[in-house]
Amino acid sequence: MQNWYHIFPKNTGLSAFAWLVFCLLPFYFIFRSTSLVETLLGIVLILLFFATYRLSFIKKGWTVYVSVSIEMAISIGMILYFGYVYFSLFLAFYIGNIESKAGFLVLYIVNLVTTVSAVSVGFLMQSPQFIAQTPFIVISIVGVILLPLTLNSRNKRERLERKLEDANKKISRLMIIEERQRIARDLHDTLGQKLSLIGLKSDLAGKIIERDPETAKKEVEDINQTARMALKEVREMVSDMKNAKLKDEVIHARHILEAAGISFQFNREDTKNELPLLVENVLGMCLKEAVTNVVKHSKATVCQVEISNTPSEQVLIIQDNGIGAIETGEVKIGNGLQGIRERLDFVNGNLSIDTANGTTLTIKIPKVIQQKGKEGLE
Repeated sequence: MQNWYHIFPKNTGLSAFAWLVFCLLPFYFIFRSTSLVETLLGIVLILLFFATYRLSFIKKGWTVYVSVSIEMAISIGMILYFGYVYFSLFLAFYIGNIESKAGFLVLYIVNLVTTVSAVSVGFLMQSPQFIAQTPFIVISIVGVILLPLTLNSRNKRERLERKLEDANKKISRLMIIEERQRIARDLHDTLGQKLSLIGLKSDLAGKIIERDPETAKKEVEDINQTARMALKEVREMVSDMKNAKLKDEVIHARHILEAAGISFQFNREDTKNELPLLVENVLGMCLKEAVTNVVKHSKATVCQVEISNTPSEQVLIIQDNGIGAIETGEVKIGNGLQGIRERLDFVNGNLSIDTANGTTLTIKIPKVIQQKGKEGLE
């Protein structure tokens, strides 16, 4: 629904100038009246219509239907007495923005029936005002039929898109919470038991150091060994966190996309040589960033991931059928894409983006860098 202070309806396919004409036209029809009483009555009806129309946007519950009923009565009066049919378009716009299905159907049918009936009576009376503007009246009737349906359908789609965006945000928050819980479990399993053991042995060594130095010395050695083991396990855990395994990221991507209602398709060419750890890490992090962008921004229904290699390059392709750059006409480089490019710069890789029929990210890493990375690790 638009705010009450908006002068003209928005996003109906008509410019503000067209709505301005519809607002000024009733005065033209009224001032053609020969009677001063009819002129004053027409002015009062116009002011009452717009006042009620604007108030209807801030009313709730049954008062909305009272306001619309008053507006319909004024519209019928303007049609029969002054030949002005265009208030029905304002009503059609308002009805199209009603979220309640029952309320929308009732008001839509009533507005359509009353407008068509009033126009039919006007033609039966063979009013010159009606005969002169027959094409415009036909267009107005078509607008009364189609405008509410179009607006209602568009508003439903926008509400669904907002719900999908909220769901994607919740998924992102859940991912963060899940990762924090996993790290907490790993730290507890890795350090909890060993730190407790170090504490117990430290207390024991402190108690027996004077009466049994040899035993205390053994306990201190055990403490030292336990501490070194704990440090080693922590380093391994941090290393695992930093080095994203590509196959694990593919599984993770599948879960995230399916949770967001996006179909996941994966294709990988069989390769005899395993990827060097550095390259696998870069590809894994790039895949994670790309999938996050698909979930958050693409509004896609299908995402396809393909991993292949050529004699000179390792190739990762992430393709979706989402909106791409349709809305803006250009690719917006956010933190996700910038992060991908920074990682690829480290291994002389490159990123290309194609926004035709969705978005396609093509990531290529030269195999010369892979060989260097492998030698360095060895």
